Formats: sequence, structure tokens, C-alpha cells
Amino acid sequence: MLIRRLASLPLFVLLAGAGARAQLAPSPDAPPVSHAPAQPEDDQSVATFKIQSTLVDLFFTVKDHSGQLVPHLNKDNCTVEEDKQPQKWRNFAAENDLPLTLGILLDTSGSQQYVLPLEEQAGAQFLDQVLRKKDEAFLLSFDVDVDLLQDFTNNAHQLARAMNKAQINTAGGGGTGIPGLGGGTVPTIGQTKGTLLYDAIYLAANEKMTQETGRKAMIILTDGDDQGSRTKIQESIAAAQRSNAIIYVILIADTGFYGGFNMGYSGYSAAKKLSEETGGRLINVGNNAKKLSEAFQQIQDELRTQYVGTYTPTNAKMDGSFRHVAVSCGEGTHVQVRKGYFAPNAGEPEKRPGQ
Repeated sequence: MLIRRLASLPLFVLLAGAGARAQLAPSPDAPPVSHAPAQPEDDQSVATFKIQSTLVDLFFTVKDHSGQLVPHLNKDNCTVEEDKQPQKWRNFAAENDLPLTLGILLDTSGSQQYVLPLEEQAGAQFLDQVLRKKDEAFLLSFDVDVDLLQDFTNNAHQLARAMNKAQINTAGGGGTGIPGLGGGTVPTIGQTKGTLLYDAIYLAANEKMTQETGRKAMIILTDGDDQGSRTKIQESIAAAQRSNAIIYVILIADTGFYGGFNMGYSGYSAAKKLSEETGGRLINVGNNAKKLSEAFQQIQDELRTQYVGTYTPTNAKMDGSFRHVAVSCGEGTHVQVRKGYFAPNAGEPEKRPGQ
């Protein structure tokens, strides 16, 4: 398919949808939906609720002290607080078969030259294993541009073909230079570009994830460094939180690339912030192929061993504020859940946070 060049236009043009150039457009495919029959309120699936009042959906995993996933919990085992105020579960269930929407974001900047083949091989294997009949995934690459390599599809082989066509892009500097450090001319609109990580997350959340329902996750393969995004890191996190998309960051880097330029590797802290605040996780694999495969397996296990809890917040104000959320499932356990959500604004169409 035609690769869609995104970052060559200002963000407001990309998001407005009125320009003549191609962009991250809504998927032509129907979004994943649940066809489960209606059940009593205490047991019914979160995907069958009707939007009549503000409900908050939380997708999360629970692990024990050794890092093993904890199955078979119920609403009596876990508590939820919003802004430190106890809330009451309206719904709680272990869900391993709700439709899954995935976004694969692939760093194709110059620093990834020698690890890109590892990413392509392991990523293709992961997609082949994880995608089920009702699931969908799309593929983005980001460097000095943000490109939609494959729109939503359930076809793992189609995604793998698109991934294998990904190429390192340093804006004319080849695959061995850093833009701005002898890596070639950098196309600029207001500021220098290099690796548009935060722009890619922002666009993926707003243009692809927001329209979907059910479980949503972005898997980002990157060294964590951003160079030149118009979007700030907190703005990209907020976009992911608004779309209820979990972010997993697989930190993969050719460390020799950085040492050769006497540059400090600074991607870890940003990657950790992106993942933890959205309920995901950072997995550091270096440039080790075995660790990369294991990282994908861990993500697959977590996505297939999730709980979904729903509650009606006691704070009914529709003021657009950020509400902090905490879930606890007993001593000795660790809950992996997003840090909060944005309440709807008065006058906006009623919509559940997380849909």
C-alpha cells in the first residue's frame, strides 16, 4: 500500500482531516466489538454496557512478588480508588477473549540500523501468535517522518510484509548518521527533526486508537530518544490515556551507535514514563534477539491475562479534569494499571472514559 507521509505537515493539518495529502485516516474496517449476550449487571461484560452515565473502564494485570501473573481474582479481591476516594466496582471480570486492538510503532531512525532486522523477525512472529479472529493491528514507523505502513488488518502476514519493508530514514543521510551530526539534511518546519517518537504516539492515539473499543495497546520498539517532536511527552501520554491505550515500550538499541558519538543514552527514563503512566511496561532488551523474543512473549501473556473492572465515579463533575486511579489486589501483589483518566467536559457527547 502507499506509505502515508505524515510529519511533513503541521499537526493541526494532520488532525483536521481536511488536507489533500494522505494521513492517518480512520480504518475502513469495522472496529472490534463484543457480541456477548446481555447478562445481569454484576456479571455482564464491560463491552455490552450502554453509555447512559459516566463509567470508567480499567484494564489491568496482577502479578505476585516473583512477577508471575495472578489468575482467578474477583471483585472482592481488588479495591479501586479515584483521587484516594474508595469506589465500588460495578463490574469485574477476567477477560482473555475480548477483541484486541494493537498498534505497532517501529523506530526507523539511524540509531536503529543494526537492530531493525531483529525487530522485524520477532515482531512478525509475535503478530502471528497473538492475533485472533476478532483482533486488529496497524503498523507505524517513525523517524524524521511518521508513516502509516499498514492500516488496520487481522492478517498477520500482511503486517509482516509491511514490517519487512520498513527502512531506516535519516533525511538523506543514509543509515549511519544522526540528523544534525553529519547525518544529512533535516527537513524542518519550525524546528529540527530527528526521531518523532512523541508525535507518533500522539497521532496513533488520536487518529487510530480513539475510535476503537475494547482492549487497546501500543507496542513501541525504540531506543526511547525523541528528537524534534512538536508533541511534548506529557501530551503524548495524555493522548494515550484519553484513548485508553496501554503503552508497552520494548527498549532496543545498538549501544555501540551511541558510544561511537560519545553520546549519553537517555531514552530509558522517557520510555519508563510512557509505559508506566498508561498501565503498560518497559522491557529493556538491549540488542539481544533472545531477550526481544521473550519480551514479545511476556506482552502476549499479559494481554491475554487481563482483568477488566468498571465503576461509576463518586465524583460526578464533568469538568475535564484528570482523575488519579489506584487499584490494589492484596499484599504481595503488583497491579499494572493506568494512572488515571480525563473526566468528560460538560456539553461534550457522553462517553465512557476508556472508550
